[in-house]
Amino acid sequence: MPESKPSVLFVCVHNAGRSQMAAAFLTHLAGDRVEVRSAGSAPAPVVNPAAVEAMAEVGIDMSAETPKVLTAEAVRASDAVITMGCGDTCPVFPGKTYLDWRLDDPAGQGIDAVRPIRDEIQRRVRALLTDLGIQPRH
Repeated sequence: MPESKPSVLFVCVHNAGRSQMAAAFLTHLAGDRVEVRSAGSAPAPVVNPAAVEAMAEVGIDMSAETPKVLTAEAVRASDAVITMGCGDTCPVFPGKTYLDWRLDDPAGQGIDAVRPIRDEIQRRVRALLTDLGIQPRH
């Protein structure tokens, strides 16, 4: 019987900074052991360039990512939904694990302001992996 892998959805308003960085860290650290999604309630046209630059500094390439719209299907398909400042616009379904990570919004910020947000997201993603019982790669 195949072991089902946990599924995590990261949600923020624009899906251009925080949720993209969190998804990239989780994919990087968990590989194919976790199904990772990210979405936004009001997606931006492009991923925040400062977020892309900050992630490149730690060896993670997000340059090909694009903001995606949040759908009820994405929430239903996820075991854990981690919101980052989307408030009441995030749909809630019974039986899901919801976490709200209060993080500064990197929108419109320069690289110096984005680095500490990136580092806090990495810390939280590593803690999430521990909670999921998954040993991070690297």
